[in-house]
Amino acid sequence: MSFPIADWPDLPAALIAEVRDFVRIDHDADDVAIDAFLRSAASLCEDFTGQMLIARSVTDMLPALHAWQKLKRLPVQSISVVEQVAADGIASVLAVADYAMDIDSDGIGWVRLHRSNGGSRIRVTYMSGLATDWDELPAGLRQGIVRMAGYLYANRDGVDAGGPPSAVTALWRPYRRMRVA
Repeated sequence: MSFPIADWPDLPAALIAEVRDFVRIDHDADDVAIDAFLRSAASLCEDFTGQMLIARSVTDMLPALHAWQKLKRLPVQSISVVEQVAADGIASVLAVADYAMDIDSDGIGWVRLHRSNGGSRIRVTYMSGLATDWDELPAGLRQGIVRMAGYLYANRDGVDAGGPPSAVTALWRPYRRMRVA
């Protein structure tokens, strides 16, 4: 199980303005809706690419094993806490000598226990994301998000013009990380 602890950071006004320009509207009456469509488009982008866009704190629950285990979100920036979780749900921070961790060149985080205090699970808290804020996102990802948000805005009444624009997937595809299960 993996879940982000932190929500999406606030969207910059410039990003909302990019969507307004893209869909050719000259008022700010729909900015709340555009904000929601941008967040949906960013979530779709994360799902498509298999990577978190903006760095946020994430927690994974993993079995307490002595083998290397992958963290679920990519790319991992840092691993901050490894805790042993007892059957009753009480967590205790593990000493650094009790585990090993690694972040490989592909941004995959790894954790392995050397010894455990009897817990059945470990909880790992880490930072994951491609960029620290929206302005640092690669241009292709950002433009794809703007286009997808524009598509969602234009089709908000349920009238579908044949599916999302293929330009969106073309912009996101170079950043796609596939995982073999």
